[in-house]
Amino acid sequence: MKILTLNTHSIQEPDYPAKLDRCVRALIRQRPDIIAMQEVNQTAQAPVLPAADLAGRSPVPGSVPIRRDNHAAAVARGLRQAGIDCFWAWLPVKLGYGKYDEGLALMSLGAPIAAVDLFPVSRSTDYVNWRTRAALGIQVQGRRDWFYCVHLGWWEDPQEPFRDQWSRLQARVAGKRLSAPLWLLGDFNAPDSLRGQSYDLVARSGWMDTYQAAAWKDDGITVPGPIDGWQDTPGQDPAGMRLDYIWCSRQLPIRSSQVVFNGINGPIVSDHFGVLAETTG
Repeated sequence: MKILTLNTHSIQEPDYPAKLDRCVRALIRQRPDIIAMQEVNQTAQAPVLPAADLAGRSPVPGSVPIRRDNHAAAVARGLRQAGIDCFWAWLPVKLGYGKYDEGLALMSLGAPIAAVDLFPVSRSTDYVNWRTRAALGIQVQGRRDWFYCVHLGWWEDPQEPFRDQWSRLQARVAGKRLSAPLWLLGDFNAPDSLRGQSYDLVARSGWMDTYQAAAWKDDGITVPGPIDGWQDTPGQDPAGMRLDYIWCSRQLPIRSSQVVFNGINGPIVSDHFGVLAETTG
């Protein structure tokens, strides 16, 4: 099984149409089984996308319609046009920069989505609060595993500290974690170089970092330099950071972990690089 996570930055990216095309072409080559994407945006005032253009989508509760420039819908459409069955779900989480519906997306290539789960992880559930955070999970036909896409806050945030968000996330998935493998994919805003903070908390909670467990891996860097939200934050490393992770609730064999969409393994399409892990199961 191949699992990929990418903080897309999506329609905020300069030269977005070209990057969207490159992203889809790379996904066609990589063929992950599961794709998790964060910062999946749409323009809040764009026209609504017709229902006929939502093939493969699993609806989630909420009042935000999917609009014509929705990044998840565009990626799914590109994959389907290439002959790949793409099943997907998009969860709007907050209003970004006053004009974007920003959310999380999960895609399954090949296997239909059997169940969807979603819940807030931040104290705030205010849609116009940029600190609002949530989690989106799916289970696909033919597998017991649950796959959750997350984008968590910073360790030292005085209003929404990482520790509190992690506690809420842990509590909500505890039951599922007992009965089947559970995967957490996304941008954790947690440099693994900072001891005693977010990364160590997750590891101490019994989760396996697939990068560390991989039989083969590269340098793991997913953010090559200063990005939005980290310019004046302690822990910013000019040599790059590992902020994006694939964690598993169980100790399973991991064949490889590699950074993708970094200009070496696929084109650069965002201010983050992606992570692609391959398991033997």
